[in-house]
Amino acid sequence: MAALLKIRAGRDQMSAIERRIADFILDNAQLLRDYSSQQLANALGISQSSVVKFCQKLGFKGYPDLKYSVGEAIARADNGDDATHPDADDVEPQRDAALELWRSKSEAQEETRSINPPEAIEAVATVIADAGHHGKVFIIGLGEDDIHARAFALRLSLLGILTVHNFDTAHMTASVSAARAGDVLLVFSEHGKQPALCQIGRLFRQRGGSVVTVTRHTSNPLRAHADLTLLVSAHDDRTHIEPLLYHSALQHLLDRVFVLLCEGGRDEQLQENLDRIRPMLEG
Repeated sequence: MAALLKIRAGRDQMSAIERRIADFILDNAQLLRDYSSQQLANALGISQSSVVKFCQKLGFKGYPDLKYSVGEAIARADNGDDATHPDADDVEPQRDAALELWRSKSEAQEETRSINPPEAIEAVATVIADAGHHGKVFIIGLGEDDIHARAFALRLSLLGILTVHNFDTAHMTASVSAARAGDVLLVFSEHGKQPALCQIGRLFRQRGGSVVTVTRHTSNPLRAHADLTLLVSAHDDRTHIEPLLYHSALQHLLDRVFVLLCEGGRDEQLQENLDRIRPMLEG
């Protein structure tokens, strides 16, 4: 039975938490590929183990298995509900393209994982956690890089870590004047070539802070100013596909850092903040 059909069929026999998970997946099936199990749990304000148990109860090995099955179901069902059913010759290329994109994202995530050893991820999580106890985390990204910078700043704030986020180099340069030893600067820059960001990194280190750069794995000027680096490997000859692979691999990389921060003792703070925010979103 298709994954989505299986979820719909069993919904009425589910517990309240299971129904919340089921409804989220059914309502956001197209977006599920970009959610880790922890992100899904955070979105619903439940534990990650509840997500895993939900998947296993439905007969899947775990969340990745469910997510893959949902992706296949979406690929098979593209335009399938239209009154005029497409010919098999039209559906097959769509299905193949969807699965190819899925595989390409998985390969980019795996390549990115391989060039960021566990000790490197742990080192980044450690300096952020230390800054959260004694100082601040400054975060900047320009253009599309700010999408991840802004989202990660919000996630750190939910963990109770004081963040200074900016997407303007002049404002961040002024903010850096308040930096001190123990603070951390996260610089998001896919290609790492913006001179202004290099200058900010240089100033931050002069203030005694630690600089973490988030860029492609290729050599770039920004990495010369980094104490620690997070590297992304994502390549495709098609200009409309390569950015998708980069963003997918980068999100997976940031998720690994976030999970380490949660497991480092900040999960209770996260839950408290989510409990405070939820009534505002539901009201």
